[in-house]
Amino acid sequence: MRALFLLSLAAVAAAEDPLEAKLQEKLGKPFAKNAAWVLSFADAKKQAAEKGKVIFAYFSRSYAP
Repeated sequence: MRALFLLSLAAVAAAEDPLEAKLQEKLGKPFAKNAAWVLSFADAKKQAAEKGKVIFAYFSRSYAP
């Protein structure tokens, strides 16, 4: 029950924050769902070094006013 409540609070916060709503909309698009995105640059560098791979980065403009 506690987890459900916390998830509900997160959904309400996302609904009230237009930037969070834009993020969730972007993450719901097919290109975002078809890859295992890493949102932390430090984590991406660590994983790339461990696996001997390069980093593919997606940059987008901010929706901040």
